[in-house]
Amino acid sequence: MRKPIIAGNWKMNNGPKETAEFLSTFKASYKNKNSAEVVLAPPFCSLAAAKEGTAGTEIRLSAQNVYYQDNGAYTGEISCRMLKELGVQYVIIGHSERRHVLGEINELINRKTLKVIAEDLIPILCVGEKLDEREAGITEKVVNLQLEKGVQNIPADKIGQIVIAYEPVWAIGTGKNASAKDAEDVSKLIRDILAGLYNRETADKVRILYGGSVKPENITEYMKCSNVDGALVGGASLKPDGFLKLLNY
Repeated sequence: MRKPIIAGNWKMNNGPKETAEFLSTFKASYKNKNSAEVVLAPPFCSLAAAKEGTAGTEIRLSAQNVYYQDNGAYTGEISCRMLKELGVQYVIIGHSERRHVLGEINELINRKTLKVIAEDLIPILCVGEKLDEREAGITEKVVNLQLEKGVQNIPADKIGQIVIAYEPVWAIGTGKNASAKDAEDVSKLIRDILAGLYNRETADKVRILYGGSVKPENITEYMKCSNVDGALVGGASLKPDGFLKLLNY
């Protein structure tokens, strides 16, 4: 049985002081009645504060991005080895904002994914279509291409280590959210694509998250879907009380 994940992606929010305050408040009321895996992805500058604040808890840390080199003249980038020193276990890769705002292409995303796996970290590989692609009826084509390119050259014995996040771009930060049926249909598509690339047994091990305007008010309907194994949450994870409600869906 796949263990569910509730992951909070803070994006460019919550500096070190705010992170320490968040975790102090959060831990005072922390309950996890669903035994989900709890993951927080603060900005790079807040990872040290998050490591300190989560010490002795089951909360796991994720980075929001990474580079595929160990070191060198890559101004503004951060390596897997640096992240590991900060206690990071997960890395978000290919988020729509990295793809569509910052211009990351499938080949770069694949190189990052391969590096993260090689360093024994867990990638959260994001895929999803834009509004015009959805309206053009090419969601399946877009997701298929992003997924195939993203997992290229990853051996079958490692693919179960990956987490896939389906994030329809039109639903991220817009207040619009895909229906539970939409989330289930695309999550099943993702699992079927992986089964075709590898095999059904391998595909059934992969955890698939839904992300896109997930809130305490709607998370339960997504978690009832048979192919949705959790949520990658943005704005609703920024406050301790909101994140607690998400965990206790």
